[in-house]
Amino acid sequence: MSKVEMGEEEQGQDGIAVDDPEKKASAASGRLQLPSSSSLREALASTSSLSLREQHHDEEAELKWAAIERLPTWDRLHTSLPLNADGARPPEPVDVRRLGAADRRELVHTLIADIHKDNLRLLRHQRRRMDRVGVRQPTVEVRWRNLRVQAECQVVDGKPLPTLLNSAVSTFSLLTTMLGFNRNQERIHILKDVTGILKPSRMTLLLGPPGCGKTTLLLALAGKLKKNLKVTGEIDYNGVKLQDFVPEKTAAYIGQYDLHVPEMTVRETLDFSARFQGVGSRAEIMKEVIRREKEAGITPDPNIDTYMKAISVEGLERSMQTDYIMKIMGLDICADVLVGDAMRRGISGGEKKRLTTGEMIVGPSKALFMDEISTGLDSSTTFQIVSCLQQLAHISESTILVSLLQPAPETYELFDDIILMAEGQIVYHGHKGYIMSFFESCGFECPERKGSADFLQEVLSKKDQKQYWSRNEEGYNFVTVDQFCDKFKASQSGQNLAEELSKPYEESKGHKNALSFSIYSLSKWDLLKACFARELLLMKRNAFIYISKSIQLGLLAVITGTVFLRTRMGVDRIHANYYMGSLFYALLLLMVNGFPELAMAINRLPIFYKQRDDYFYPAWAYAIPSFILKIPVSLVESIAWTTISYYLIGYTPEASRFFCQLLVLFLIHTVTLSMFRCVASYCQTMVAGSVGGTMAFLATLLFGGFIIPRSFMPNWLKWGFWLSPLSYGEIGLTGNEFLAQRWLEIKISGVALGRRILMDQGLDFSSYFYWISIGALLGFTLLFNVGFAIGLTIKKGSRNFSSHYLSQ
Repeated sequence: MSKVEMGEEEQGQDGIAVDDPEKKASAASGRLQLPSSSSLREALASTSSLSLREQHHDEEAELKWAAIERLPTWDRLHTSLPLNADGARPPEPVDVRRLGAADRRELVHTLIADIHKDNLRLLRHQRRRMDRVGVRQPTVEVRWRNLRVQAECQVVDGKPLPTLLNSAVSTFSLLTTMLGFNRNQERIHILKDVTGILKPSRMTLLLGPPGCGKTTLLLALAGKLKKNLKVTGEIDYNGVKLQDFVPEKTAAYIGQYDLHVPEMTVRETLDFSARFQGVGSRAEIMKEVIRREKEAGITPDPNIDTYMKAISVEGLERSMQTDYIMKIMGLDICADVLVGDAMRRGISGGEKKRLTTGEMIVGPSKALFMDEISTGLDSSTTFQIVSCLQQLAHISESTILVSLLQPAPETYELFDDIILMAEGQIVYHGHKGYIMSFFESCGFECPERKGSADFLQEVLSKKDQKQYWSRNEEGYNFVTVDQFCDKFKASQSGQNLAEELSKPYEESKGHKNALSFSIYSLSKWDLLKACFARELLLMKRNAFIYISKSIQLGLLAVITGTVFLRTRMGVDRIHANYYMGSLFYALLLLMVNGFPELAMAINRLPIFYKQRDDYFYPAWAYAIPSFILKIPVSLVESIAWTTISYYLIGYTPEASRFFCQLLVLFLIHTVTLSMFRCVASYCQTMVAGSVGGTMAFLATLLFGGFIIPRSFMPNWLKWGFWLSPLSYGEIGLTGNEFLAQRWLEIKISGVALGRRILMDQGLDFSSYFYWISIGALLGFTLLFNVGFAIGLTIKKGSRNFSSHYLSQ
């Protein structure tokens, strides 16, 4: 079908439209037929007009770029001239800090239309821009020598299966061990004198069967091992020991488990991570690049310039880097979908695994340690992710170590080096191309149809090793891991590794910004603001819970008001007990209303521990918003109760007394929420939290002064009265009601009725004790929140290795 049939305009050799059939025939036969003079003039005028417009646009862009060059360095760092999507309109200066969501998505889509090709092109453009002005990227070289990790484990005699008798014996043994007796423990070796090196611009694959120490090695290199483990040996980054800088901020560890806030979307999760991880050395590098470009008179590519400047801005709520990571990880299709959990519909398991990876690589870390990142992913997605990581390593000079269990052959081929582990030892560490020849020298050969990764793991297994033996004339004997290690040390690859490690690190290769020496990327105020923003977002997402609790409290207030209806209650000694009971019931109900805070706090602890250990933010930055943003909740719920029940029940109808009761109930609710958060931070699990929360609630209730009046408490237990927040609530509410004028006008044996009632309950205090109670409740609030912050700081987020058992 010709272009005419397709409805398109056919062009001649001179670029002018050819509509006449004769002209088409002439053009087709190669004979040039000139148009009429009028058509030629129109065409030349049109071409001239287009050329003038393009020249005008170029001149305008040059003038605007010259204006940007005259700006101070700080303003120039945040101003750019991106091209529009069609590239036809003149560019407009933009502040990269104020790019909208649509602008960011459009720019990323322009830069990366095809992930496989355009991501490589984008990274090359960035690298070429820096190389052109002689700016080097920071790189990290990781070395470890004779690294040994040991753990003490309790030995269980007999069957390790849990029984009632075993559990009782184990509990007793644990108590005696804590007292220093019966230390029936054994030390196990997780890593045994392993040595190696990870270089920049190299992708290293970590292979080995489950339980061989891969995760421990990754944690050790990332500086995240538990303190209860015994670690010997040396680990250094660029020749600097781990204790001399902050490895948690220099390297990123991507774990096996997907821990995310279910109420947040994918985009919000990545934005939050990018905000707390900061931009590292990007800002300083970008300053140096634009300074040298100005001196050399170089005009950068507009879109590359905009992108590089946008990812160099620290503390933004919405980051350009987030859109980039979502694009290369294939998460852009679910960017605004909640992560979800077992109770909320959200993204799939594979998308959660990709989000776990993206959450850490969205930061500026130049060393990445990834543990089983392919779990739950299909081979195609795994290949795409590893391919992007390979491009990141080769072009951005990152140092990447990835642990995979059974990578597909095409994924295996993307790696440069291999570390093969077994039984806590490194069997091979070197270039991927030499590993097969190493095993051939040991007498083992990989079949043609066998995947290399599968062969490498099976050849170390006692069950599968024999099938790969190639020296049939010599006879087969099982080759142990120790024998493989000895042969590797004697091989050329092993000798090259030893020679390389014997040379000291060349400081000239290093970069002053390669390592991080500060714990947090943001200032204290910015940390607090970011945590406030996230907590407020989570409260909005859980608004249904708070609204339903308020409605529930309002309905109970109506029911309570009808039970203690004012038309049936008089100001006398008999009905005084009803008033006393209604006041206690109000306190009790508001305390019970705070119980859901315990479950909510415990459910968020795993995510908090993960982000705390990654130095996203400190415990106090998490605790303060949790307290302050719950104050309006306590206020609304106490108002809902007081406004409905106060006049229905018939308390003293003075406005000041109404607000005094409201203040006490508000503080009781605040204290209760703080107490349950504090309990959650120490108990950590739902089972322990339920026990701890119930015990704290019952102790508060028992010593509250109503179930057992203070006057009836034994002298040796009266101290408990002053340690219960409920006691101060009782003092405040009863004093506010029974010291009112209507209760003081009636005398019984010369004593005011209100005083007599308070004396019977052991609550006969002066009116100023109301304000002492207010102060005490404020003190309890402060105490519980400080305890909450301390608990978040000192408690570990996962089970220690010492809790594992060995069977003897």
